[in-house]
Amino acid sequence: MSCLEIGSYTSRAVICSRGAYLLEWSVSGKDIILPGDLDRPTWGGMAIMIPFANRVRGGEYEFEGVRYSLPRNGEGHAIHGLVLNEEWSITSISENSVSLRHVLNHPGYPTELTSTIKYALAEGGLNVEFVVKNTGFRNAPLVVGAHPYLIATNDWRINTQGEVLICEAVNKIPTGKLIPFNLNNMGRREFDDCFLINNGITLESQYSVIRITRQGMPYIQIFTGVPNAVAIEPMSGAPDAYHNGMGLTIVKPKEEMSFGFAIKVLRA
Repeated sequence: MSCLEIGSYTSRAVICSRGAYLLEWSVSGKDIILPGDLDRPTWGGMAIMIPFANRVRGGEYEFEGVRYSLPRNGEGHAIHGLVLNEEWSITSISENSVSLRHVLNHPGYPTELTSTIKYALAEGGLNVEFVVKNTGFRNAPLVVGAHPYLIATNDWRINTQGEVLICEAVNKIPTGKLIPFNLNNMGRREFDDCFLINNGITLESQYSVIRITRQGMPYIQIFTGVPNAVAIEPMSGAPDAYHNGMGLTIVKPKEEMSFGFAIKVLRA
């Protein structure tokens, strides 16, 4: 396992090969992402979630007539994908970007999946691109996600444009039903919820103003369980998509899919 630093414009980022994990990201010397911990990667920094994001109910699912079992957490569910603690190989690096690659072969997954992620710094921003290819012989159920903790003060608020739908959930597991919800300027409250938001999302506080835009990742999980930060998690599908089908992509053998998002600091 190794961690490397890239820097360009006014940005600096540290990326680790274990999990393709974003350990740190700062702009003009100011941390934007809550500095992470490789021993607790989903409680800081930015973890990568492939081939599912957040929970799979009961740690089991059936796909194309075969039942699969996944590692479970203390709640009895599978969580945060299968690449979180896996070693990724660095395929390219420059002053302001790095690309990493991972080949997934897991008894709880139907096929081989090859994932590439690219981190690129821009002026006051960070761009993240995913390319996921089915390099096996069976169809691949896929959700791609990222788990960034954005630093914010207690006066934080979220603004969006257009329709926002919240995923109705029971015990943190979406049921498949979507309900209209107004996130704008509602003030600080506790979240561990999934939303369908097709437009950009802005996090504002005295600390900073941050804008997130996404490509192929219309779902957002918002989590407030860590002090001084809000996790705003871009995802291509909802938690438990292996059961509820919300945003689930089926990737055929030799087919590849692309996803991405950008975090732009409007004020630091």
